[in-house]
Amino acid sequence: MTTNALPSVVDADTWRRELEALRVREKAATRELDAIAAQRRRLPMVEMPDYTLEGEDGPVRLVDLFDGRKQLIVYNHMWFPGERWQCPGCTGFTSQFTRLEFLGNYDARFVIVTQGPIDEALAYKRRVGNTMAWYSTANSPFGTDVGAPPGDGFAVNVFLRDGDTVYRTWHTNGRGTEQLSHSFALIDLLPYGRQEEWQDSPDGWPQQPTYSRWSGSEDIAALYGRDT
Repeated sequence: MTTNALPSVVDADTWRRELEALRVREKAATRELDAIAAQRRRLPMVEMPDYTLEGEDGPVRLVDLFDGRKQLIVYNHMWFPGERWQCPGCTGFTSQFTRLEFLGNYDARFVIVTQGPIDEALAYKRRVGNTMAWYSTANSPFGTDVGAPPGDGFAVNVFLRDGDTVYRTWHTNGRGTEQLSHSFALIDLLPYGRQEEWQDSPDGWPQQPTYSRWSGSEDIAALYGRDT
C-alpha cells in the first residue's frame, strides 16, 4: 500500500491565518470572474444562418432548439463515426447535467449538438444514460461554423434569439469549458486536487497521468445507461 504525503499539522490559529491568506486570493478571483462575466455580457454578437439540424422528431431549425426561450447554451459533443463508445471527456462532462429545469427561470436552455447521425446519437444518449436533449448536425454545416467540425474537438457556444433570428454571443473550447463543470470545482477543493501530473502540488502528493482518473464512457454507461 502506497502512503501519500500529508499536509503539515499546525495549531488552529496558524491554520486560520493560512486560510485567511488564501481567502484574500479567492475573493480576488471571484471579483475578477465577476468582471469577466460583465465583459461577456457586453460582447457584440453575430447573426447566424437559418440552419436545419436533426432532432428526435425529425428536422428542426436552429431557432427551434430554443424551445421558445430567449437564450441557448449548446455543448458540441465530439463524435467518432462508427464507434460504439464516444469521447469519454464529452460523455463524462455532459453526464453532470441532470437537472436543467432551473434554466427556464433565466429564459434559457442547454442542449447537446453532435456530428453523429441522429439515430446513432440518440442510441448513444440512451447507452450512457444522458438526460439532455440531443440534436445532430451531421447534415448541416452548423458544427463546422461554430468551431466543432467533424472529427475535431468539442466546444460550448451560446446564442440569443430575437424572434426567429438567432445570434451567436459566446464560444469556448478546451479548458474554457471547465467553468461549466461542478465536478472540477468539487475536486479542486480536495487536499490532493485532481492528482494529475501537470498540477503544481507539494512533493509526495499523488499524481498520475492526465485524464487517468476520469471515468471512461463504458464506466458511465455501467452507472447510468439504459441500453448497454
